[in-house]
Formats: sequence, C-alpha cells, structure tokens
Amino acid sequence: MERLREGVNGIAVKIILGLIIFSFLFAGVGGFITAGNVEPAALVGQREISVNQFEQAYQNERQQMETQSGEMATALLNSPEYLSQFKRNVLDRMINQALLDQYVDELGFRVSETQIKQSIREIPSFSSNGIFNNDQYLAALRRTGLTSAQFADYIRQDLEREYLVNALQNSEFVLNNEINLLHEIEAQTRSVRTLSLPLADFTKTVTITPEQKKAYYDQNAFRFLRPEQFKIAYVELSGTDLAALAEITDEEAQTYYQANLTTFGTAELRKVRHIMIEGKDDAAEKEAASVLAQLNSGADFATLAKTHSDDTFSAEQGGELDWIEKGVMDPEFEKAAFSLPSKGSISEVVKSDFGFHVIQLDDLKPSDAKPFEEMRVEILDQLKLQQAAEKFYEQSSLLAEKAFELPDNLNDAADAVGVKVKETDFVALNELTGVLANPAVYKVLGQTEVRDDGLNSEAIEVGPEHLLIVRVNEVRPEMVLPFTEVDSQVEAILLQQESKKAAQALLDTLIADLKKGDSSSLDKSGYAFSEEKILTRGSAEQDVVALSYKMPTPLKGQSEYAQTQNRKGDLILVQLDDVQLPKIPETDLKGANADKMLNASINSALSSVLGQLKEKIDVVYSLDSNKE
Repeated sequence: MERLREGVNGIAVKIILGLIIFSFLFAGVGGFITAGNVEPAALVGQREISVNQFEQAYQNERQQMETQSGEMATALLNSPEYLSQFKRNVLDRMINQALLDQYVDELGFRVSETQIKQSIREIPSFSSNGIFNNDQYLAALRRTGLTSAQFADYIRQDLEREYLVNALQNSEFVLNNEINLLHEIEAQTRSVRTLSLPLADFTKTVTITPEQKKAYYDQNAFRFLRPEQFKIAYVELSGTDLAALAEITDEEAQTYYQANLTTFGTAELRKVRHIMIEGKDDAAEKEAASVLAQLNSGADFATLAKTHSDDTFSAEQGGELDWIEKGVMDPEFEKAAFSLPSKGSISEVVKSDFGFHVIQLDDLKPSDAKPFEEMRVEILDQLKLQQAAEKFYEQSSLLAEKAFELPDNLNDAADAVGVKVKETDFVALNELTGVLANPAVYKVLGQTEVRDDGLNSEAIEVGPEHLLIVRVNEVRPEMVLPFTEVDSQVEAILLQQESKKAAQALLDTLIADLKKGDSSSLDKSGYAFSEEKILTRGSAEQDVVALSYKMPTPLKGQSEYAQTQNRKGDLILVQLDDVQLPKIPETDLKGANADKMLNASINSALSSVLGQLKEKIDVVYSLDSNKE
C-alpha cells in the first residue's frame, strides 16, 4: 500500500470508476476492437487510445447527458468552449483508465475466471426475472460484434481496476479532529455588507471617439474574424414524424388488444365439460339434440358424457376439459363456451370441425386485464410506432438510393419519400443547432465530395430511426469583417472597457480610504453599503459568498475589504465585519461529515497515484478536442 500512496502532486480526480465497460457495451464497444491506421487520440506509454475509441466514449457520454438534462445539455453542448472542455474531460478519463490498467499489470493484480463469470451473471441486462439468461447474453454480444472472450477480457480489466481503487478506499480513515474541523469550516457564517458599482452608471460619463474605435479595430482585427460558413441543405427522415402521420383504426387496436390480452393482465379462463358426437350428418346432429334434451330434463352431464361422448379421453372424466382461453379452441366451440353466462349453464348444440357438441360451464376465472378503453391510447401509439418503424426502413433505403443516383440535388430524394428539403442560412460549424449539431454531421461536412464538390452525403444516422442526408450549397471563406460592419460592436467593447476603468478607479479609492478608516470618499460617491447580511456557503449570492469565505477573519471592531463582480460585470465591494463559528456537535464517525472527509481522502490518494503514474508514464495528447 505504500507504493499506492506515494506521490503528492496530481490532477484532481472526480471519476475514476467512470466509463465502466458496460456503459460502452450497448453504445457499440465492438468497434473498439479494430483501429485504423490513423494517429491515435492519445498515447499512454505504449498503449494507444484510438480515435474510434474516443468517439464512441464521447458519443456515449453525450447521449447520457442529453438524456438526463434535455434542452439544457443541448444548449451547453452548442457552446464551442464547453464542448471542447467536455471532450477533453472524456479523453482525460480514458487516459486515467489506461494509466490504472498499466499500474494493475505492474502490481500483478489478477482476477479468476470464476470471478469474471460471476460478474457477468450479475449484469441485470442479461437476466430474466432475476435469473441469468444465456440467450440474452449471447444476443447482446452479437449486437455489439464482441466474442465472449473479448467481453470477458473487458470485464477482467474492469474488475482489476475496481480492486485497485478498493484497495485505496479500504486503507483510508478519518480522525475526530478532522471531522470537527470540516464542520467548523462548512457551518461557519459570515457577516457582510456589499456596495455595487453598476457599469451602466459609468457608461453615461464615457465618450468614445471615431479615432479610438478605428485604432482598437486596427490593433484587434483578429477579434472580428468571421469563421468559414456554409449554406447547408438537408433532408430529415424520422420514425417519430412517421408515427405522427400513421393511421390506426379502433378495429385494428381492438384486434391487437385481444391478441395480446396477456400483456395487459391475465386473460379470462373457463373450465368446461363437453359431450361430442362425431360426424357431420343429420344423424349425428339428432343424437346431439337428444343428449341436450335429456340434460334439459335433469340428466347428469357427467353420466351422459361417459355413455354418449365420442371424445373418449374426456368422456372418462365426465366430459371435463382443462382450463381454456380464447384463441386455442375451434372458433365455434370457443364462441359457445365463452357465451355461457354462469357456472352450470349448458349450451345449445354446437357444430365444429370435429362434430357436434353440447357444452357445460364448470368454472371461470375472469380476466384482470385493463379494459380496452383504458389502454386504447397506449395501443394506438404502439401500433403507430410499429407501422412507422416498418415504413422508416423502407423509406430510408429509398431516400439513400435516390440521393446516390441523383447526387447533385436533394429535391428528387425528398420527393421520393414525401418530405421537404430544409436549408440553413450561412452558418459556421460551431453554430449548428438542432439535428445538425451532431458530431456525425460535422464529420460528413468535412468530406471533400460534400464540402468542396457539392454532392449529397451518405445517410447519416443521428439517432434511432432518425437519419439525415446533407449537402453544401455554398461555402463562405473565413475572413476579417470590415470596420464598417463591426463599428457598433467595437464601440460597445470600448464603452465596457472604459466604464470598467472608471468604476475600478473609484473602487480603488474607496477601498484605500476605508482601510484607513476614512469614509469621506464613500460619502462623496453617492453609493452606500447594504444592510448587514449573514451568509452561509449555500447563500444565493455565490459571487459574494465565494469571495467572503476567502477573506481573512477581521480583528475585533474592524472590517476587511475586497472586491468581486457579478455576472453582468458590475463591480462589488464586500465589507466583511465578522466570522461566526458554529457549535461543534458530538463527533459521528458514521455521519455525513465523516463520509465527506473519507471521500476527500480517497480522492486525494487516487489523485496522488495518478500524478505519480503520469510522471512515470509518458502521456501524449494527439487529438485536438476543439475539432469535431
């Protein structure tokens, strides 16, 4: 364990157990097995992280984020800065995994075949009703292109990493004074007053001349660079859209409901007796009618079945049959059996393909399935999706075929499947939104035949039953915008800068005087501090909170001063008057604070290990995370 704990300087690690193999499995991990002859995304010692591996991991995490956060995730991922950092984080976690894998090999950690098999058996997606299902397991492997040996190897690597991390976790502990110190730091409150200097107040006093604007433009022309832009035409085919157009009748829904009744609960079951007279002639029918007459006169059904029924097997049981449900018996027999109103009821003579029957209802178990009216909307939606799925695969083939046959326009392909060609105005790749904001689209738009030759792209899958075909109608090269087009933008920048200088000058004067105990400049300024606020770490004004908790505790009867700014850019002067320490509760080694301290200690140990590994093992980043 001493080897694990060596090293004190490392990159903060939030997620070491992330990117566990199963999160990749259904995202197409089979593609990891082979890598093309291209530069890897990163090189960790002698191990490569291929571009394909990185793209699969990135897509997996992106889809998870979009599923969990919806529109918020889409907005964040449309930001080039955020997207670049997001991709870098994904790559960093993959590098950390590779480092840990090599360390596991160095330490000689190994897991047995029995442990691997047990781990696979415990994966929920391979189980039915809590029992491992080998058919589901093999089907999952076929979908991903993995062999059982390859998947077992991924499980082995994952278990070995887990044991390494567990070794660190189990070696960490916390002390009483550490827990008390954490409580004191987290639960303390701070008494502050704030003074805001809105930049808008200073903008009124600032004048920007044409000469200043032109000089700023000449010195900062690179700030007004318009990136390469494209006019993009595209055709979108979506199973969801097709489902909205699908037409399903109530009769079709009813048929589906009856055929799948067990899906909505248990079907009605009936237990019946019957007396069967074989034959289809008048004599057989008359005999059956005679039996019915005897029954109606009070004869015992079981007795007559034993003496008259040609179904010898059931006749021995007094005509008794097993429980039946709809859809398994002769239609006419079934219709009569399920029409009997109550136990003991006897049917008329029923003709079937086997002869003539007289039926008696012995018992029944009513269906507990939800009624059709309750399930109607759900069934209609399901049938629409089924119909849309069938139509989608038919139309997607037709769309791709037409786009390939007539590669210089999208109109014919769109007409073939009954959709419209959509077009964008000039837009940079990092400004694409909606369905076009997809890495697969970025990649295709970089292909020579699409970008430069103006040909239709291949079909691009952007989601389940959701594809696009794109073409570039026009390209506008990167250029520095002329001064006349950015005049107002330059003026706004200069106004912001000069206003901030004026506000900062006043703020510097206020702080200097207040630290000397002189409030004359404050009185002259026309600004004033707010009423006292008691802040906690969770208070709403996080800009002020973050600053105030970094400020030193003031001496008794004095105040400390510092500045920050809000999201608008307005300057804020913070006056810290006092720090209140909390009452230390009885130490709980199993409480929330103990858990926080333990997690922090574990995180520090993991960071140290990774820091040391990065000093020993060369890590080369080849992939530019700013590129799509």
